Amino acid sequence: MLNQIEEAAAYISSRMVQGTDRSGENPAPQFGIILGSGLGSFADRLLDPVSIPFEAIPHFPVSTVEGHRGRIVAGRYNGLLLMVLQGRFHYYEGYSMDQVVFPLRCMLKLKVPNLIVTNAAGSVDPAYRPGDLMLIKDHIKFHGDSPLRGPNIDAFGPRFNDMSDPYTESVRTLAKETAQQLGIGLTEGVYYYMAGPSYETASEVRAIRILGANAVGMSTVPEVIAAAHGGMNVMGLSCITNMATGISGQVVGHDEVIKTGEQVTEKFIALIEGIIGKWATQPI
Repeated sequence: MLNQIEEAAAYISSRMVQGTDRSGENPAPQFGIILGSGLGSFADRLLDPVSIPFEAIPHFPVSTVEGHRGRIVAGRYNGLLLMVLQGRFHYYEGYSMDQVVFPLRCMLKLKVPNLIVTNAAGSVDPAYRPGDLMLIKDHIKFHGDSPLRGPNIDAFGPRFNDMSDPYTESVRTLAKETAQQLGIGLTEGVYYYMAGPSYETASEVRAIRILGANAVGMSTVPEVIAAAHGGMNVMGLSCITNMATGISGQVVGHDEVIKTGEQVTEKFIALIEGIIGKWATQPI
């Protein structure tokens, strides 16, 4: 597995050198960003972009979900080199956990220090509404499989890693300050991970709420576990795209998820850009 990660990371790095760095040296992106369903347009704002289709990268899986364009875009924002994934891989697609976090481990190999991970999520909290942005302060995962199951990859982290601050507290503070300054509403809550692909039953949603979560989704958590294992600073942001089963009485579907994600694009991008600008200039 490590050899495959090294080969894929080397290919990605070589493409970034050709398109975004004229020094001839391998650039190290300051930020890795993973964009969820309906949120991929942020990458269109980058300067000097280099697009790398997932299928062109050695050993990379291929995204099969609508709303995921399936490519890496490397480019610059305010002089910072960003590595942006327009799409991700999910356990429900049939991929192993190792495959789900394969791009994240390529980031670790490239020594990317900071991660922004976004998703579309359903609200299990009646106080949250479609179109809200939720800063993830913690997550709950009772699904048994893990990206760290099996032989440990010592190059990325210890056998048993700490999870007391997976969504870096200082970054969350910075994000809340940025949202307030921009006049963008930002809640803070707990994300519950379900393997999918079925949406949750009304009884599951009630149980998830009792356990202390505010939103539920089918991604993000495996990536954050691998990122925490590798020592990255992490920020998680959920776009609330629907009310979960039993909250509103409406039938939940993927079209609704994509549509709501697209409707919040402008405030989502403004918040991400503002956070990156502050994050890059302040000690974390």
